[in-house]
Order: sequence, then structure tokens, then C-alpha cells
Amino acid sequence: MLKEIYQQPEVVRTCLAHYLNSNPDRPFNLPDRPIPNQIHLLACGTSWHACLIAQHWLEQIAGIPTRVRAASEFVAAPFPPTSNILTIAATQSGETADTLAAVQLARHSQTHLFGITNQPESSLSQIVDRTLLTHAGREIGVAATKTFLTQLLVFYCLTLDFAHQRQQLSGAQMQDAIAKLHALPDHITTLLQQDSAIQTLAQSFATAEHCIVLGRGIQRPIALEGALKLKETTYLHAEGYAAGEFMHGPIALLDARIPVIVLAPAGSVYPDTLANVRKIKANGASVLGIVTAGGEADFDRAIVLPSIDESLSPFLSVIPLQLLAYHLAVLRGLDVDRPRNITKTLTE
Repeated sequence: MLKEIYQQPEVVRTCLAHYLNSNPDRPFNLPDRPIPNQIHLLACGTSWHACLIAQHWLEQIAGIPTRVRAASEFVAAPFPPTSNILTIAATQSGETADTLAAVQLARHSQTHLFGITNQPESSLSQIVDRTLLTHAGREIGVAATKTFLTQLLVFYCLTLDFAHQRQQLSGAQMQDAIAKLHALPDHITTLLQQDSAIQTLAQSFATAEHCIVLGRGIQRPIALEGALKLKETTYLHAEGYAAGEFMHGPIALLDARIPVIVLAPAGSVYPDTLANVRKIKANGASVLGIVTAGGEADFDRAIVLPSIDESLSPFLSVIPLQLLAYHLAVLRGLDVDRPRNITKTLTE
């Protein structure tokens, strides 16, 4: 797992090299397709969290209404059929049974089907119209890390391409967005330099039985993903919540024994997140903030992210959670790459 976390700067570069070109009129190497009236996203686990972030991008940047459903739930309650729909299924292996079943069901609605996967010869690739590869290389660790980041990257490129076609972004805005994508690997490398500090922070979680992870807006899916990583690798009972919704009942869980992690990078929702943090601290909980520079003072402890656009912040904010999960699992003497009760499909 740790090796794959450290591979993320390079796999982001590789993925960008496959999807970006120097043509200002069509800067993305993506398949031609009509602009959909609506997009449906289907996935499980970590890939579902990637879809939740993609929903935010597709709606807020490209302006396309987007629905997300866990693939296992889609089979029981599919979306009503409408015209000109693009359905995108995401799965690292391309073999996730629930996702494949959802795609087979979606095929009956005459939707156009894309698949996002790390495996070109997968079952998913055989049943969708187009496959978008994440180019992350073989991922052995059960807890997905680098494939999550490259799924996000493919979704973000799709978003920008749709925004370009729908004239949601000017030429200058598009070039600025692409330049910021190219800067991502260096930002990730900078963040990984805090690994030893995060290893030290993990010691404060060593005896915890429960943990809360909070995020607002585009950080909510990262809160869910961070909680999943902690559950998968450390067996810590971690729960991810939308920061605002946590105030409506779950805050009753808090006491001094339950550490809270809050994703609070600079951005439009930061003031509201900070208001939530103050209420949490008033209830006696210790709060670890994942922040950008200047936000450290509002937290008991903090991990500082490189400064980045709010829309791109998930690429960075997830990494401290990946590292924390790894180091806490090691502290607990657990097999990080082979957690109990979970299997991972590996293909060449």
C-alpha cells in the first residue's frame, strides 16, 4: 500500500500524458460523443466515492445534471429511462460483480455506456461502448489508492472536455485548468514529504476504537473515502459524514475519546466547516484538521496541504488519509495489504 501511495505522482503524470494533448481546440484525447442531457454514474466502494466527486464536477463545472448510485443499489432501483443519457461505470478491476450487473441492466435503457477501469481486457470493457483506462499500473494492495486518484483524473478530464464543448469555460480558463492539472504531480510529491509527521500523528489514534471523518461540499466524498480506508486497513470503526449533517444528530456520539478528522482546505465552504469545528471542540473532542496554510490555528493538530484550487483539492486531501490508514494499521500489527474478509480482483 505504501509503495502504491508513493507511486501516485508518477501515475498521475502517466494518466495525464494519455488524456492531454497540445491541440487548443480539442485538448483532450477522449472519444467523440454527443453532449448528454444527463449523466448516470455507477460504482461500488472507493470507485463510488470517485463518482460522488465526479458528480460535483460535472454539475458545477460542466453544467450537466448527474446522478450517482451505488451499483449494488441500482439493480434494485434503476434510474427511470430518459433520452440522451450517458452512463459511466467505474471499477478498478473491471470485474466487480455488482457493477457489471448494474451495467447489464443499464444496457436495456438505450443509454450510451462508458467504463472507467484500470484493466483493458476486463469484463467491463466487453460490455460498454467505450473504455477509458486509468493507466495506474498494477495495484496489489486491497485498499485502493493510486487507482482512486487516476479515476478522479479521468473524470476531471471528461468534465473539462464537456465544459469545453458546452462553452462553460473560456479558452483562457481551459488553459489555466490544464496548467493546474500538470502541476498536480509536484503538489502530491510535496505532500508526501509530510509522511513522517503523519506517521507520528498515527500514534495518537493507536488506542482509539472509533473515529469521525468530516467534509463539506466536494470534501464529503473524501471523508467517506478516508473512513473506508481506516475501516479496511485498521479495523477502526470510522464514520464519514457531511460536516453540516453531523450536527443533526450524530454529534451526540462525541466525547474526548473519539478523535475527529476534518477536511478543511481553503475554499467556499471553509467558513461553514470552521463553524462546525468550533461546535465539535466545544463538546470536548480532539480535532485533526487537513487544511491549507493559515488554517492550522483552528485545530488541535493539522496536516497542511499545498495551496490548490478548491475543485482540485480532493486529489490532495485524500493522501494524508491514505498515509494515516497505512501507518495506523502497521502500529496495530495488521497486514495492510491483505485485510480480513476482503478480496481484490487482480488481473495482468
